[in-house]
Order: sequence, then structure tokens, then C-alpha cells
Amino acid sequence: MSDLPAVRASDADRERTIALLRDHTADGRLTLEEFTDRMSAACLATTQSELEELARDLPSARLTVGSRRKSTRFVFSLFGSTSRQGRIRVGRRVGCLMACGNIDLDLRQATTDGDLITVFALGAFGAVDVYVPEGVEVDLHGFAVFGHKGERGNDPLPQPGAPLLRVYAVSLFAGIDVWRVPIAWSQRTWREVIRGIRAGEHKELQA
Repeated sequence: MSDLPAVRASDADRERTIALLRDHTADGRLTLEEFTDRMSAACLATTQSELEELARDLPSARLTVGSRRKSTRFVFSLFGSTSRQGRIRVGRRVGCLMACGNIDLDLRQATTDGDLITVFALGAFGAVDVYVPEGVEVDLHGFAVFGHKGERGNDPLPQPGAPLLRVYAVSLFAGIDVWRVPIAWSQRTWREVIRGIRAGEHKELQA
């Protein structure tokens, strides 16, 4: 007896799966990196079984449980280095204040309270680096005085349901950068990520 043919997925099916994944990300079950990876797979899925596989390890209904992790809402650095990384929890707004130092805010393994994260970055005489997985839409605003602000890495076309990182940056003799990190680079250090993205940008300029 032959197997039944696979049931084709509709756009509405994909949207429901992405909405479910987004809810579980807000509940802390998926990191930002895991969500963007599964969201990309959902957009490419052609059958119902492929969509079901993406949520197989998640409850079918949203069972909200309060996270024990305190949300990271403010990061400060003065004459030194400050970092936030790993499975941190971030609120809808995060403030970064730096003077004569540097801040590394790594959101790849973070869990979030929603699909919009707003970062206010104010830096003087140093660097503020924010790392997000590819697939997160970046909206960068602000200005730099004798410094720079920028988005680095591949900028793929935004997908429906993609998280949005909105950054308001003010730089005085400082560099404020948002780095889009490929999912395959999840084990790389910050220096390796920066070096790899810069090398890729250099190759594109030479092409």
C-alpha cells in the first residue's frame, strides 16, 4: 500500500506557524537565533508535515510561564568593557551607555518579550557592538560626530513575521555597529564574526 501524498501548505498555514513560533519566542522557549532559523524554514516549507516538524518540540497551545530571568534593560561601561551574551532575556527597550570603553550586546541567543526590540545606544570614545542573527530586520537611526554608526553583514530581504531591531545611536568619537551574523557562525567568537564579515565585505568591494 503506497503512502498518502503529502498535503501542500498554504500561505495561511505558513503564517500560522510563524505566529506560533513568535509566541513561543516571547515565552522564552526559543532564542532569537532559533526563531529566525525556523522562520526561514517555514517560509520555504511546501508541505504541512514540514511545518509541523518545525514546532514538534513545542506545546501545541501557548502555555505562558513567567521567566525567572530578569530582563536586561540597561548596559553601562565606563573606562572598561561590558558584555551581555548567552541566553539572556531582553525587554522591549534596552539602553546602552558607554564612555571610554566598549559594550558587546549579543542578542543571538537572547529570548525576547516580543518581535520588536529597541536599543538606545549612546557612546563616546569607544565602541558599542550589537550582534543579531541574519533574518532580523534592522532599522538604524541617529548620528555620529567624529565617529561612525553602521550595519554590517548580509542584509537579506525581510520576511513576513521577522523580528525588528530598531537602534537609535548617538556617537561621539565612537563606533556603533550592528552585526548580522549567519546562523552557521553561531560558535564563532565576536572577533571571528567581525573579522569574517569584514573579509566578506572586502571581497564584495573587490568583485
